[in-house]
Amino acid sequence: MPTKMLDYLRIALYATLAVLVLVLFQIWDKEHPKPVLLPMESSNPATLSSSYVPSVTGNTLRNTSRNTSVSTAIPEAKTNKITSSETSLIHVTTDVLQIEIDPRGGNINQVKLLGYPETFHSSQPVVLLNNSPTTRYLAQSGLLSGQGPDTPQSQGLYTAEQTQYALSPDQKNLQVKLTWQSSAGLKITKIFTLERNSYEIGVDYQIDNQSAQPWDGNLYLQLLRKNTPPTDKQGFVSFATYFGAAISSPDKPFEKISFKQMMEKNLNRSISGGWAAMIQHYFVSAWVPDKNTTSQYFSQIAPDNLFSIGAIGPNLTVQPGETVKTGAKFYAGPAITDQLEKVAPGLQLTIDYGWLWFISALIFWMMQHVYNLIGNWGWSIVVVTLIIKLMFYHLSAKSYRSMSALKKLQPRLTTLKEKYGNDKQQFTQATLELYKKEKVNPMSGCLPILVQIPVFIALYWVLIESVQLRHAPFILWIQDLSSQDPYYVLPILVGLSMFLQQRLNPPPADPTQARIMMLMPIIFTVLFIKFPAGLMLYWFVNNMLSFLQQWYIMRTLDKNEPLSRKAK
Repeated sequence: MPTKMLDYLRIALYATLAVLVLVLFQIWDKEHPKPVLLPMESSNPATLSSSYVPSVTGNTLRNTSRNTSVSTAIPEAKTNKITSSETSLIHVTTDVLQIEIDPRGGNINQVKLLGYPETFHSSQPVVLLNNSPTTRYLAQSGLLSGQGPDTPQSQGLYTAEQTQYALSPDQKNLQVKLTWQSSAGLKITKIFTLERNSYEIGVDYQIDNQSAQPWDGNLYLQLLRKNTPPTDKQGFVSFATYFGAAISSPDKPFEKISFKQMMEKNLNRSISGGWAAMIQHYFVSAWVPDKNTTSQYFSQIAPDNLFSIGAIGPNLTVQPGETVKTGAKFYAGPAITDQLEKVAPGLQLTIDYGWLWFISALIFWMMQHVYNLIGNWGWSIVVVTLIIKLMFYHLSAKSYRSMSALKKLQPRLTTLKEKYGNDKQQFTQATLELYKKEKVNPMSGCLPILVQIPVFIALYWVLIESVQLRHAPFILWIQDLSSQDPYYVLPILVGLSMFLQQRLNPPPADPTQARIMMLMPIIFTVLFIKFPAGLMLYWFVNNMLSFLQQWYIMRTLDKNEPLSRKAK
């Protein structure tokens, strides 16, 4: 390949990388809008009693009641006159969670993640589930039956012994029991079980039928939320982190169900086991039915523009005098692979590493193991960068040898150009013969850039998707690897390291191309200004390792080059 064509190829690759950086920056900027803190105080309990029970068909909710239809109102609960304390929200606190439960249906209306501040150095925790009118995000479960406690029109009102529960230092788990009872003798106990250092909540039902009639019904689970992602679309290519719903089945462990899909068609599918989830940046919530049951998974748009996804379990029959238990698991917390794998198979796939997920997963696996040894995510990035360079050492070395040889050929190429003048065909032929004689492959000089691009993209996804790196400190002024360098030191160092690398490479023969290449470090510095510090740390370390490797190879070649070659 002629030198000029090679120069064009190098510029094209750098331009492609520049566009990629610009696109990634726009997406990163979109993923990091100015924080809007949700109000910490609870909404009026009266506004929390609205019911969004899923609509079900006769086939799904078969034999709901032998004497009444599904639309029949719930029999009057066997309670005294409702007081304000009976409708108060139930607050539950563990070492990692703070949740609010609405007695109406026993729904989870708010989840705070105590170990994750809303913003850097904030004293307010992340509010995941909430009952704010603009960002409403709820987790509901219940028992659908014409005999109660829930029907498609309303939910039963539960009672609890207290409104405040807290996991004490000597406790490993905490149980919160809610009860509902009909005048006919049907008693439902809804039990929430929370474990220490866990974001998983067990939600179980004990159905005690002391009435004269069999009880028939179905367990239902659903997540409801408003579609409130950032509304201002930036950039001309969009592959931002996923915001929406997902389900899992034996045939398809992870399947996205976007809000757009919900608007076009309701989901209605019979699945053995599985789970239904709502996904957002860094965090996820999911209902996980019993793996041995087959449930009808559904989606619908509920009142108040709430997008709902969930599952309705198989029919349950409780004979008079019998007690039957049923339930599910609920997860609301950070998207951490180890924890998600324990909750349900495939739930870890909700961590969206993009289309290069296999590279991203490998990079994070290495970073996690290094972090376990040294306890710092910044140094973990440095070590993993070194490992990646070692993995590609021989490939890069071959490329750098070729680039070094190409640089030494520049005077002879200039002589050939002067010799053949404007005869491009003869010049091209002579150039190719020279490359062949000296065993130089000009294409190999582009190899480091080609190898770097997929690793760059994969690491980008690791840095923006891994909640472990959220607000993770490195050293000195870099206290958050997921945010930009506050003093722009790393972007400037990246630009300088690119400039040093260019000094080792053969300059383009064309003056215009040479000026463009000289501008590349400045262009990249500007583009990198607001990129995550962790990504800049990788890029700088990678550039410096490449520079040192190339310098060492060139120095070695100079020492070993025969005197006859040097004389030329």
